[in-house]
Amino acid sequence: MLLASVVQGQLYQPQLVKPKAIGHYEKALVYLRDGYVADAIVLLKKSIATDSTYLDAYLSLAGAYGELKRYQESVANYEIALQKDAVYSKLYQLPYAINLAGLGNFAQALTAIDSFLTIPNLSDRSINSAKYRRNCFRFAMNRLAKNIPTFVFNPINLGDSVNSPQSEYFPCLTVNDSLLVFTRRGAFGRGEYFFQSNMLANHAFGKSENIKGALNQEPMKGAITLSADGEWMIFAGNLTGKSFGSYDLYISYNTPQGWSDPENLGENINTSAWESSPSLSPDSKVLYFASNRDNGFGGSDLYMSVRGSNGKWGKAINMGPLVNTPGDEQAPFIHADNQTLFFSSTGLPGYGGSDLFVMRKNPLGIWQSPENLGYPINTIENEGSLAVASDGETAYYASDRSDSRGGLDLYMFQLPEYARPIKTLFVKGRIYDASTLKGIPCGVELIQQSNGKPLMQFQTDELGKYFITLPIGSNYIFSINRKGYLFYNTQYLFADKLPDSTYVHDIALHPLQVNTTTVLNHILFQSNEATLLPSSKIELDKVFQLLTDNPTLRIQITGHTDNIGKPADNGALSQKRAQSVVTYLTDKGIAQQRLITKGMGAVQPVASNDTESGRALNRRIEMTILAF
Repeated sequence: MLLASVVQGQLYQPQLVKPKAIGHYEKALVYLRDGYVADAIVLLKKSIATDSTYLDAYLSLAGAYGELKRYQESVANYEIALQKDAVYSKLYQLPYAINLAGLGNFAQALTAIDSFLTIPNLSDRSINSAKYRRNCFRFAMNRLAKNIPTFVFNPINLGDSVNSPQSEYFPCLTVNDSLLVFTRRGAFGRGEYFFQSNMLANHAFGKSENIKGALNQEPMKGAITLSADGEWMIFAGNLTGKSFGSYDLYISYNTPQGWSDPENLGENINTSAWESSPSLSPDSKVLYFASNRDNGFGGSDLYMSVRGSNGKWGKAINMGPLVNTPGDEQAPFIHADNQTLFFSSTGLPGYGGSDLFVMRKNPLGIWQSPENLGYPINTIENEGSLAVASDGETAYYASDRSDSRGGLDLYMFQLPEYARPIKTLFVKGRIYDASTLKGIPCGVELIQQSNGKPLMQFQTDELGKYFITLPIGSNYIFSINRKGYLFYNTQYLFADKLPDSTYVHDIALHPLQVNTTTVLNHILFQSNEATLLPSSKIELDKVFQLLTDNPTLRIQITGHTDNIGKPADNGALSQKRAQSVVTYLTDKGIAQQRLITKGMGAVQPVASNDTESGRALNRRIEMTILAF
């Protein structure tokens, strides 16, 4: 016991270190200087084996392990050095604290930082670095105090079909998760190339291959994003003769011959500064990206550009101080729900380096404050880009973990509940002229059936195509008013549909023509009465708008019933119901002479009256164009 006390009280005496140990150590320093960390570790271990009192070897070994993110081994060697001589090793409490935080031991890391800051005559650089880390560790402790649920973070390497000895990064997927496209660094670090991998039936990814077309002939490329249907690719590149200055954003189209020659997205998006990290919204209407152009809030900021109905991208808009800081905001990723945005930031409070954040829209479509994705998704290191599958649960990112095939590999992991986007389904289709079959660009209003309130408005593209995401668990009404056409007002019953599924609904609009008849499916009455139900207002207002937009239009409103009851009573009821519709319209200002009523009773059924579903179809209001 007496001997142990004497040994513990001894101070480190570097002049007594064995020469052979010093020789191994000095060779290791050369390896460390040249970046051969693994080789340096072998020599540092030999140095310690030769002389176990050699504190400098323990401290350098701890630093080398930290360089490789082998935090446990790093911490163990720092603690050996601190135990052997706490005074000599005290200056190393800053890297010791950082590696403790790498293990998630934020409380212990905070104690080490506080001890480090008591050392007199520290340089300003050391003080500033320590204070920065202290703020990071306090942030981590505050999150722990809020009892945010922990989760198992177990990233899975996508395997040899996707990853290679070169670095893979910037993953992106189509909305149905069937196609993965990513960037791969060329051999010896020369150039960047786009690869793709298709998801197989067992949900594994197939053998990756070069994307088709001549696009990979351009070596200076980077981050990419795909349109929901996989037909567009927008990417960052510095292409010879096509750039405004530095990296710009380009678009390429999927053709039978492969991806088309890239086109610069133009001066509304690109500048002479750096533009990168594109992310295209699922409806292809909004492009999010990062740029370090002048007049921002910091180094690089997040911007957005809205595509007009003419297909042209609008002037880029800075997303403002809610998200942008004096630091760097990069790698935006808009989820398939079109309401959840992931991105990285060095300026928002976090764990150190760049952290990943999530930002969501409220029901009014306004972005809310960003939330840190938390530990262990975020660490003391720099986190890069993140892509989240349409299911909102599976995330993909690049990392150089211990099982990497070489450099950065692509991994997948399960997002914790608190970080997941809302469950959605996807609806796509085409709006076209029923006579000519040509696509019609137009606006569409989406109404929540349960309360009759508008949920969103969206614009088709110039070919009449649309793609939208909808929250699950609700029924909707799609409503279209376009001058020169009968309005479209139809239920979409999605309340019991599965999330992450895509539904196709093409919509034919009928030109306004004399003798054209359409059923007003959503004009409803109290049973056996002519009193309109409140839910009828949605479609009645569409009829009113049609008559307002087309002042020469004259229509007939025809009422129909099922065959339950006496024919005379059915005829009278159908006439009264038609008159209720006309009264609603005239009360809103439509001239009476433009409206005619007719009650047909049950004499013109459109379905069998032998079933309730058939009788429901027969109880209807029709509108016929008399003059236009």
